[in-house]
Amino acid sequence: MEDTSKYLIRANVMADGVVERSDVVGAIFGQTEGLLGDELDLRELRQSGKVGHIDVEITSTHGTSQGHLTIATSLDKVETATLAASLETITRVGPCRANLEVGDIEDVRAAKRKDVVERAKELLRTGFDDSVMSSDEILEEVREYVRVADITEFEGLPAGPRVADSDAIIVVEGRSDVLTMLKYGVKNAIAVEGTNVPDAVAELTHHRTVTVFLDGDRGGDLIFEELSQVGDIDYVTFAPAGTSVEDLDHTQLFTALRNKVPFESVSGANEPRDAIAATDGSQTPAPPASTKSPADDSVQPDSSPGPEADSPSLEGDVDDGSTSDPGTESAPEPEAAPTDSAEPVPRTVYDHATEVIRNETGRVRFLDADGEILEEGEASDAQALLEAAEPDSVSTMLFDGIVSQQLLDVGADAGVDRLVGRLLGQFTKRPTGVRVYAIDDIAESAP
Repeated sequence: MEDTSKYLIRANVMADGVVERSDVVGAIFGQTEGLLGDELDLRELRQSGKVGHIDVEITSTHGTSQGHLTIATSLDKVETATLAASLETITRVGPCRANLEVGDIEDVRAAKRKDVVERAKELLRTGFDDSVMSSDEILEEVREYVRVADITEFEGLPAGPRVADSDAIIVVEGRSDVLTMLKYGVKNAIAVEGTNVPDAVAELTHHRTVTVFLDGDRGGDLIFEELSQVGDIDYVTFAPAGTSVEDLDHTQLFTALRNKVPFESVSGANEPRDAIAATDGSQTPAPPASTKSPADDSVQPDSSPGPEADSPSLEGDVDDGSTSDPGTESAPEPEAAPTDSAEPVPRTVYDHATEVIRNETGRVRFLDADGEILEEGEASDAQALLEAAEPDSVSTMLFDGIVSQQLLDVGADAGVDRLVGRLLGQFTKRPTGVRVYAIDDIAESAP
């Protein structure tokens, strides 16, 4: 009854003598019987559950009794008021004269409504999580999960998944540096975890092509000095002065790797960092040694399927170090400066990708084998444009969106060699004829 009651009738009772609770209850049933007819007879209402328990509290002092009673009802408002009025017809309780007066009728639902309002206010203040993630935060959190999932250990040291089988490795200072390299698709980095170079790293350097990539501070100098004594180093580069590898963005990191120099050119220098081109452009690049050039064969992205798979090296395609001789490669030719009368145009895949994808244009662009623009349109029309293109005419496709399995399949049917998107979706299969990358997986010098 307590769960279904609508109203509470509260009344005060006074008797000229000593009476008990049973006397009051008996008086209520006896003196109201037949007063309001069968429909409002108190005994019938109790049996049907429309009237609840009659709660009486009464005390006696100095020969008189006084107290109060409460009756819960599920009747409507008119019926409840009528029942309450009938209680005031009681003139005797037991053998004593008595007076019963209704004090108030409480709407139980009103009290519940008040509780609901107060609780709703509290929930408005504390119940909602206002930390709504932006799209960039969601993507960054997913990327962070992939990076952490990719990090492995080599002889107990933090390392990328390609360190164990790659012909070239990059030695960095700490775990956070390895995570930064993974963030940008470089999966052959290993950390020394301090200035005391582990024997496992020193031994590894004697069997691999080694690039040392260290922080631009005193700690980096100390690690370089010890590595030069216990290891076999091929190339050296540093982060800009006063910064760490973990603080570099995509452009700074790959610029630093491109500016690496052969170890022989700085091995005798008192300040090796001064002999290497700074990534911030504040120093003149050191001249390459005649025996080795700073070829970018040290960057080893993962070739296994997955969101970071098939990432190109700095020279465009994956270089596992087995197809070229670092000692015979020549330094890259400087690019000719554009004339004042000609507006610079994109020349590399990275330039096109930056213009279409990093600038968030919402468009798609097709390039031929020479890097010339064949066609451009809305990203939403990418599939239709591919299907309408001449077979095998599209060499590279730049797509500002998430590359789906369906789009990848259409690209393969159209003869696309390379597909670059903002993000990669989940693929159940990858056509062998298409190299597919996310924008973060390609370096600035990709052809």
